[in-house]
Amino acid sequence: MVATLESTPENATHWSRSKMAERSGLSKSTVGRIWKAFSIKPHRTDGFKLSNDPFFVEKVYDIVGLYLNPPESAVVLSVDEKSQVQALSRSQPAFPMMPGMPEKRTHDYARHGTTSLFAALNVVDGTVIASTHRKHRAVEFKKFLAKIDAQVPEELDVHIVCDNYGTHKSPTIVSWLARHPRFTMHFTPTYSSWINQVERLFAEVTRELLQRSDHRSVQTLEKDLRNWVKGWNENPKPFIWTKTAEEILESLGRLLKRINGAGH
Repeated sequence: MVATLESTPENATHWSRSKMAERSGLSKSTVGRIWKAFSIKPHRTDGFKLSNDPFFVEKVYDIVGLYLNPPESAVVLSVDEKSQVQALSRSQPAFPMMPGMPEKRTHDYARHGTTSLFAALNVVDGTVIASTHRKHRAVEFKKFLAKIDAQVPEELDVHIVCDNYGTHKSPTIVSWLARHPRFTMHFTPTYSSWINQVERLFAEVTRELLQRSDHRSVQTLEKDLRNWVKGWNENPKPFIWTKTAEEILESLGRLLKRINGAGH
């Protein structure tokens, strides 16, 4: 385990079972069992980028507070745009799944245009307000805010959690918000999309619809996106947030210590 975590093999970036077996004198199967027991997977890697937001701590407390203790007489909406969703048609028909053989699809395809899915996820009940637009400028975001305003009962305040994309802070949006005082914007820290719950919704629509989609026009893609959201709202599933702000900050603190300890 020490060798796995603190060294690399000669002429390689990470350990394999065969290289570690040669290094340790153990069998490859034994190396595999030890790694499995400690949940170590040297062949895998994930990406990350730490936030450089000077108000990171304050924003984490603000947004997590909304998730764990939503204000009364208000709705909390996690908002973002899934931009550049492509209408793709595969070059050949797919081979259907059969016993012992997964579905097979060609890797090449034709592009037929793009659209953007605007979504507002109610963090309490899991319902979604959504729209599709061919562009995602300030004018489209203002239209989406107007749609939210029309669909949320007027007696409720509206708290919007969104990222720092320029259109969300443009003069057009600032002016619109000034005329709609029941709306309050809560901006996520930079490089912290993980704190915006709507990203989980986008992961679901990607997995269930877009990953294997076959659309020969933007219109059919947009229709399927609207139908997917409609189906979601028939049986909405909120994503239950469990970590407190303190737990998140402690976890990041441990990560920073590990990074500094590795000499980066």
